[in-house]
Amino acid sequence: MTTIKIGDHLIGPGHRPYVIAEMSGNHNGSLERALSIVDAAAESGANALKLQTYTPDTITIDADGPDFRLSDGHELWGGQTLYELYRKAHTPYEWHKSLFERAAAHGLTVFSAPFDPSAIALLESLGAPAYKIASSELVDLPLVRLAARTGKPLIMSTGMASVAEIGQALEAARGAGAEQIVLLACTASYPAAPHESNLRRIPVLAETFGVQVGLSDHTLGVGVPIASVAYGATVIEKHLTLARDDGGVDSAFSLTPAEMRVLVDETERAWQARGTSNIGPTESEREGLRFRRSLYVVADVEAGEPVTPANVRSIRPANGLPPAEIDRVLGRRFTRAAAKGTPLTWDLI
Repeated sequence: MTTIKIGDHLIGPGHRPYVIAEMSGNHNGSLERALSIVDAAAESGANALKLQTYTPDTITIDADGPDFRLSDGHELWGGQTLYELYRKAHTPYEWHKSLFERAAAHGLTVFSAPFDPSAIALLESLGAPAYKIASSELVDLPLVRLAARTGKPLIMSTGMASVAEIGQALEAARGAGAEQIVLLACTASYPAAPHESNLRRIPVLAETFGVQVGLSDHTLGVGVPIASVAYGATVIEKHLTLARDDGGVDSAFSLTPAEMRVLVDETERAWQARGTSNIGPTESEREGLRFRRSLYVVADVEAGEPVTPANVRSIRPANGLPPAEIDRVLGRRFTRAAAKGTPLTWDLI
């Protein structure tokens, strides 16, 4: 499986999970707040900050028909039109240069999900090192091809997608020259329920398509993304907000900076814990082997005395006969005197 490089970071099974902090619309329409999110992402230890590059007019149109309105029952955005939602959530094009510069000052990688050709043109002018294809855009094969032609790594979310649709997107990307591709398992609901995360699909996607697979997660908390590492996730994407109660469009299912730090630390521990499939003592357990139980003389004995439960027992440490031999040694006689604390060996009885 190809090791992928974004900025200075290598991504693959042999490297700690690559953690992406997603700003989305949590800037609440404030450039200063957006810059503070960049700072928070850097301080949290995330490997990258991800933006979304669109305007309301490049992603939809200002229409109020039922096709363009979210269901009234939607947990976060019920009743809003797409145009209203994206007007509030979009990151203005004119902010991008400042956000890229702030990230660079921290040594933080920054890239974005483009939603049309004008977004790719802007991001190319800023030297974006990678591109994200959002779940809803996975079926926009012309957009996938345009991003792939840049020669940059592609990270593609697969929320809602069928196996056939994922295959078509990969074929389009590879046909346009993309060589470094990561798929992200994703449940495209906001927030997502843990039981719909279906983490077992991660190794299935990896085996089916021969690419690295990570997780774009919209559940609450960090339990699901940490668990995904055990299934082989090499990339974790999670939304970041300065505070969940500030009314940001995605803040309800985003992590705070302190929680993002926990995610960074604990996904690395989960990755380390995968270890190998070897069964047996580890190097750190070598000392412990000395203190397993074995049969010992637990009272001073003379030659000729019988072996009884009173003078031989299974205790720690492990220098005597195995405890399983107790029935074979009881009733035998000692061949010589032995002091309390002597390991029982066959030549003693």
